[in-house]
Amino acid sequence: MDFNLIITLCIIAIGIFLFVKDYFSIDTTSILIMALFIVAGVLSPEEGFSGFNHPATLTLGCMFVVSAGVFHSGLLDGLSTKLVRLARINYFFALVIFCLTAAVFSAFVNDSAVVALLLPIALKVCRESEISPSRLLIPIAFAALFGGTCTLIGTSTNILVSSYAQKYGLEGFGMFEFSLAALCLAAVGFAYILFIGPLLLPKRREASPGLSEEAEKYVTEIMIGQDCPDLEKSIHKTRLVNQFNIQVLSIRRGDKNLFTIQQDTMLREGDILKVIVLPETLNALRNAKGYKIKGDYSEYGFKNDKDERNLYEVIIPFGSSLAGNSLRSINFRRKYKSSVLAIRHRGEIVLEKLSEIKLLEGDMLLILGSQEELDTLSAQRLAITLSEHKTTGVNLRKAIPAVIIALGVVLTAALDLTSILISSMVGSLLLITTATLKPQEAYKAVEWKVIFMMAGVLSMGTALEKTGGAEKIALLVQESLGQYDPRITLSLLYLITFLSTNVLSSKAAAALMTPIVISLASAMGVSERPFLIAVMFACSLTFMTPVSYPTNTMVYAPGNYRFNDFLRIGTPLNLITWVTASFVIPHFFPF
Repeated sequence: MDFNLIITLCIIAIGIFLFVKDYFSIDTTSILIMALFIVAGVLSPEEGFSGFNHPATLTLGCMFVVSAGVFHSGLLDGLSTKLVRLARINYFFALVIFCLTAAVFSAFVNDSAVVALLLPIALKVCRESEISPSRLLIPIAFAALFGGTCTLIGTSTNILVSSYAQKYGLEGFGMFEFSLAALCLAAVGFAYILFIGPLLLPKRREASPGLSEEAEKYVTEIMIGQDCPDLEKSIHKTRLVNQFNIQVLSIRRGDKNLFTIQQDTMLREGDILKVIVLPETLNALRNAKGYKIKGDYSEYGFKNDKDERNLYEVIIPFGSSLAGNSLRSINFRRKYKSSVLAIRHRGEIVLEKLSEIKLLEGDMLLILGSQEELDTLSAQRLAITLSEHKTTGVNLRKAIPAVIIALGVVLTAALDLTSILISSMVGSLLLITTATLKPQEAYKAVEWKVIFMMAGVLSMGTALEKTGGAEKIALLVQESLGQYDPRITLSLLYLITFLSTNVLSSKAAAALMTPIVISLASAMGVSERPFLIAVMFACSLTFMTPVSYPTNTMVYAPGNYRFNDFLRIGTPLNLITWVTASFVIPHFFPF
């Protein structure tokens, strides 16, 4: 075997290991893989960095700007009042309304952005209609995935696979070329979500004030002051336990940590208690004598009596620059003039020091701050406020040109007047030149994390192609599956791809599988089209884990889900989708 091929496979194996273990963020791992290929000499610097000027990367960046133009106009946000009114009728109606909305908008707008918009609206409906959030949020996330598969611009995976096909000299996919096949899968998926899903979805609390009971518990630290009424009292006799119903996890006394708390453990001045506490209890503690909440804003001299400071529950969305950092490393308190009092980390209560926890997408924070400060965090796309949803109204001066430009981008590509890359590039420029978007807003609209991840993972496909790995793997697959009908081969490849996507990122799986299936189709003497469609669908329709796709991650904590919930609900849906795709794809795209 060629030495460069061995190095390539070793680097890919390292990449897969890092993706699975999640030691680094996905974009960091992707760039690390690219750097290893360059340093090892498998790829030249020009080849390694070619992912940054790859049509898929450039198209995706432009589409982020086009989507932002629609969002900044307030057009979608203006629909929230009508959504709330319709969804209040009953649970099933709410399920239908939110799923259809998520699917329709995700076909043309980034699915993570759509879920980010719908999440606080859905939680508001849950609070007002006594619906458990756990019965609504997973269906919204899954519906957004089905909607994203319906058009070329629906997901970045579709754009990536289509661009790869063009790179290999094949014809790229049209805007709606695979929409009928995707709609067939969506119809089956919606039937499952609407009629079988409610039987499998958890119902952990009947009437939640916003989040379920477990999600309302937060870890924070309380310091015992010299005027505390609980001084020299045993834990079980303190006001903290009896009046505020707080669970004490540990006590830090000087340089010592007391993790084993006995009923007769006495509290002393200066003790720092790590506790589990409900959000509303924190408000009461702030006004109680003798207790100091670690991280309370007034402790650091930033308090402004003119500001009304409240507690807000927020979630870190996909692409937030907070992800991958600790509060201390980014100096959150001083930079954003607000304090994080508690954290829920991937659905689990975390016991480490709050300021040192590495934040992840999907984490929930309890923030003490003013509405203005929370608006700043939202405007910078650092966090999404879950406690409430404010409608901004439609700005017609921006909405009309934004919609016209967005339609123009879609239609010119759909009618084959130009490529999606050129139409999205022109659309982005028009949004800026017409002042629908400011240049700064356009820069902020681009999810640079996704751009770097895309550029990095593309190097894997390039390395496989250059070293002949794609052809060798394709021949190996042909030898193993060559005796079967092409439909069976396609079905098995779909299975392998969606299983890979549940442990890797969808982009990484697409970058690995696309050159392989192109080489396989060539070796088998059949059309590449159905295999490429299979990769597209398998990489996007992943439901089995909360980390398999950003939309799944975003609803994980707010819905108070557990990992097993996704396995129980998502596994049957993935299997049904796999079987359906095995028949639908060959029907619309013959071999």
